[in-house]
Amino acid sequence: MTFHKSSILALSLTLMVSFTAAAQQVTGTPGAPDARITIDGLQLPPPPQKFGGTIEREATKSKPYWPARIVPPKGAPNVLLIITDDSGFGVPSTFGGVIPTPALDRIARDGLRYTNFHSTALCSPTRAALITGRNHHSAGFGVVAEQATGFPGYDSVITKDKATIGRILTDNGYHTAWFGKNHNTPEYQASQAGPFDQWPTGMGFEYFYGFMGGDTNQWEPGNLVRNTTPIYPYVGKPGWNLMTAMADEAIDYVNRINALSPEQPFLIKFAPGATHAPHHPTPEWIEKISKMHLFDQGWNKLRETIFENQKKLGVIPENAKLTPWPKDLIKEWDQLNADERKLFLRQVEIFAAYVAYADNEIGRVVQAIDDLGKLDNTLVIYINGDNGTSAEGQPNGTPNEVAMFNQANPSVEEQLKYFYDVWGTDRTYNHMSIGWAWAFDTPFSWTKQVVSHFGGTRQGMAISWPRVITDKGGIRNQFHHVIDIVPTILEAANIKQPTMVDGIKQSPIEGVSMMYTFDKKNENVPTTHTTQYFEMFADRAIYHDGWIASTKVLRPPWVTVAKLPNPNDYPWELYDLKNDWTQYEDVADKNPAKLKEMQDLFWKEAEKYQVLPLDSSVVGRLVTPRPSLSAGRTSFAWTRPMTGIPNGDAPSVLNASYNFKADVEVPQGGAEGMLITQGGRFGGYGFYVLKNKPVFTWNLVDLKRVRWEGPELTPGKHQIEFDFKYDGLGAATMVFGDYSGIGKGGTGVLKVDGNTVATEKMEHTLPFILQWDEALDIGSDTGTPVNDDDYSTPFTFTGKLNKITLNINRPKLSPEDIKRLEAMARAAGDGPSADAGNTSAEAATPEVSSGVGLSLVQKVELRMDMREGCRKQAEAQGLGLLERIQFVRKCMQ
Repeated sequence: MTFHKSSILALSLTLMVSFTAAAQQVTGTPGAPDARITIDGLQLPPPPQKFGGTIEREATKSKPYWPARIVPPKGAPNVLLIITDDSGFGVPSTFGGVIPTPALDRIARDGLRYTNFHSTALCSPTRAALITGRNHHSAGFGVVAEQATGFPGYDSVITKDKATIGRILTDNGYHTAWFGKNHNTPEYQASQAGPFDQWPTGMGFEYFYGFMGGDTNQWEPGNLVRNTTPIYPYVGKPGWNLMTAMADEAIDYVNRINALSPEQPFLIKFAPGATHAPHHPTPEWIEKISKMHLFDQGWNKLRETIFENQKKLGVIPENAKLTPWPKDLIKEWDQLNADERKLFLRQVEIFAAYVAYADNEIGRVVQAIDDLGKLDNTLVIYINGDNGTSAEGQPNGTPNEVAMFNQANPSVEEQLKYFYDVWGTDRTYNHMSIGWAWAFDTPFSWTKQVVSHFGGTRQGMAISWPRVITDKGGIRNQFHHVIDIVPTILEAANIKQPTMVDGIKQSPIEGVSMMYTFDKKNENVPTTHTTQYFEMFADRAIYHDGWIASTKVLRPPWVTVAKLPNPNDYPWELYDLKNDWTQYEDVADKNPAKLKEMQDLFWKEAEKYQVLPLDSSVVGRLVTPRPSLSAGRTSFAWTRPMTGIPNGDAPSVLNASYNFKADVEVPQGGAEGMLITQGGRFGGYGFYVLKNKPVFTWNLVDLKRVRWEGPELTPGKHQIEFDFKYDGLGAATMVFGDYSGIGKGGTGVLKVDGNTVATEKMEHTLPFILQWDEALDIGSDTGTPVNDDDYSTPFTFTGKLNKITLNINRPKLSPEDIKRLEAMARAAGDGPSADAGNTSAEAATPEVSSGVGLSLVQKVELRMDMREGCRKQAEAQGLGLLERIQFVRKCMQ
């Protein structure tokens, strides 16, 4: 690989198809049914076309005139835009990985591989940048939709001055469709009440088949929709999997529009849930990958193998150095015991099977386009991952990602006993150990969530366009970013960015076109993307002309509730990327003036692109109040069955007292079915009648279920009531950096017609979140059951449901509570009342354990040691699975 500067001779390609001028060009007979027009595209929708016929009093003496149908410029390509999920640079075989990805290999072989392409290190932000051509803060997605806060760069709203690529191409005569993940609708606008302008169809895509939110159960996706309507195609179909279903849908779509309108080009965004957790490949793919024994030598050897492969392929330079293994954070493979190795191998084989399975289904879509004879003029952009590989699986991996976000996770021994044989099936919401995540981001350091180091942002990408790109199998090393995709597509289609859409002046696209790289003669010219900021959870960096200044990583991504310093106190590093491809050597001390220049540039870019204010919180943002259908309300009533109310619009009963009342009529012979439920198999509650008995069940992230059950109901009218009194101070304590108010216990009482029939104490409750791919349902249950032993979905109520009410009583802090919490925050040196002048280097280290004066890695290590000691104490007491987790949490405190 050659890395040198040379002047750019020309940014336009001599090998490009010759496009004619796009301004208001009419083909066919003007006014006739076959008339076509190519618009200038500056105003969308375009002004009405002038009537060119004549109108007299009688039709026989008048001349009709049809407005011409809008078509793109001649030669405009089809576009297949593929983006996978949570997959780092070293995952696919195309970029040195050991997991076979023949579809990505095919695109690279027929086109170009891009080795210096970047994401934002997180799902929603990358995808917002991908479809708008603007930075993620400019598009309102500084973080994922579920963590939105009330600032312009973070409110999860793509404003109307930033029309998406779907809208632009649709109005210019393209067919447009979106399949798979949609993580760009505000969580509080995802219900059937809308509004729908922030859904894919409202953002300009004519057709949408996919799931709403960050991830979903691939076997039973409770958040799947067609356009704006929830659908449940998996019901009654064992073995159904969304990955195959969405490929089938895309193949059907492209064949349908080809049959109806073969000359009209299409844009398809194909965004699988793979390989975000849960990792849900089919058994056939698990068997294929397991037989290959790709990972038997462990994650350290895997890194070495990938690194060697990358040099052989030429996707990293010969002088690139492999960043060190983080020995102080993650065990080396040789340090693991036999049980750990057995479990972790199972986890990674399931992940790899998911990678290979998803790539195979993507390959089917590519082949379908080829079978129609359209691949030659199709611009295929295949981005491997919207961020680096995820380390959210924790050191031991997890059988349930929902449990991880609620700070609960079974031990290795417990995972082997209860989950090993069902790993990757519909009985797990699984994620793998952080060791694999780090290895799959080879040759870089760190993972998803981290923007300061390339393990979180460097994505392998391949682009093919057989009619235009003749440098088959070429490699391009210019620095580029996900905001560059929209301008690339527009230049390829010879379509201009509109200046006005729906009467709203458009903000400038912030990316640059990559089309100059398609020409062989521009193989080694300098990049046209010279400056790019990065920011996520106050971790940040700034790239400029071959240098990158990065903050030190002060919170490992698997530490979600650490107390972090003021964002202004993060230490900085500096890397010379012209001589250091992997950010191996920090040269900040050698170049203080350069570092200062870069830091100043970051703040300039931050102000320009809505990055401020910086916020280092992570899980705490999940419970941030947001505008929704339930915001500000404490009383709710439903008088008819209803399903599919997403968490963002549903009332939350977490960290609060609450009361459900259900007025029902039981027919002769009894009744059963769901009254009201939220969540499912991996975390949630259900209030239902089972074999004519009232039941309330709390599913504590599939580790324990607390159940209240009453006697059989007599025929006739009844009021069934569940009342819960919460023992804690509530989520308001988190304002002071204190988590003691959440996840506490309480007492639940089940009543029938005012009489108590069951009382049960819950020692702990879920602190942060219910299963997010499921919904609040009344009268039946979509998705998965909260207790598979009791019922199967949809479990429709067979009696008459007259009314359900819910009243929530959220705890309020007393003046004494506030005074105490302020004092604790002041003593800890953080929180809203912490001393403002505390800016020492020690303050820049997050408190992830009680070890005062220790470095980050020492504190993480100490915390892991403490957890292990607490876990052994719990085992010695012979406690059950959930009781052990609860004991460990209290022991750690």
